Amino acid sequence: MSSISGQPIGVFDSGIGGLTVAHAIRSVLPHESMIYFGDLAHLPYGDKSEAAIQAYSIRITDILLKKGCKVIVIACNSASSAAYELLKEYVRKDTHIINVIDPMVEFVLENFPGKEVGLIGTKRTVQSDVYARKIREGKKNIRLRSVATPLLAPMIEEGFFNNQISHEIIAQYLSDAVLAKIEVLILACTHYPLIKKEIDSFYQGKMRILDSAEIVANALKKYLEEEGLLNRQTTPQHHFLVSDYTASFEAAARMFFHETIQLERHPLWN
Repeated sequence: MSSISGQPIGVFDSGIGGLTVAHAIRSVLPHESMIYFGDLAHLPYGDKSEAAIQAYSIRITDILLKKGCKVIVIACNSASSAAYELLKEYVRKDTHIINVIDPMVEFVLENFPGKEVGLIGTKRTVQSDVYARKIREGKKNIRLRSVATPLLAPMIEEGFFNNQISHEIIAQYLSDAVLAKIEVLILACTHYPLIKKEIDSFYQGKMRILDSAEIVANALKKYLEEEGLLNRQTTPQHHFLVSDYTASFEAAARMFFHETIQLERHPLWN
């Protein structure tokens, strides 16, 4: 077993959305320790410029590298689209970077050739055209129909879901004519699994809804297995770093991990 195998997995997002990915990683890889960084001072990333997201992502990556992370998961679609290629160049051989877009694209190409596929995500993710480009490159005759849904991530961060307000906002977005003929829907934001039941309710259970959390967790497991980096220890430790403190994030982390959560405030710049 590699000496690196006992080192933690780094996971980062602007807020609580990445906790859906972290939760899936813990389920798929129960022996792995994790360091989660929530950049609460700058959420949401979906309305930030590419340059800003890249600056935040590099600084967070620096922090996670100093913590000894053996792999870093960008648990955010906006950061994956804006900063993944830059981070790969930045870290080079220091660690491995996994984003949330490529595993989803591979899953869609494999399972839905020739289909009408819908996508909802932040403005940053949709405007980047990254999903459409990668799916076109796969040459599986998939027609992607994308709609930007900028109110959803802030709504979720503020705790407005599973209520009348969220029902109406979700229905307004999903009623967009662009999504009229889709056969499957990609949730291209890691916040959106928190409203997956409401989205399923809108479609009356008749739409296949894909979120990236489990797909990314399985891609991470495959990488660790191939590289001989799986941790076989049975006492993992999870640490939560935040660039700013919010009670809602602490409550969400406690809900996902079912344990006492201690947040360590770690500003990106002093």
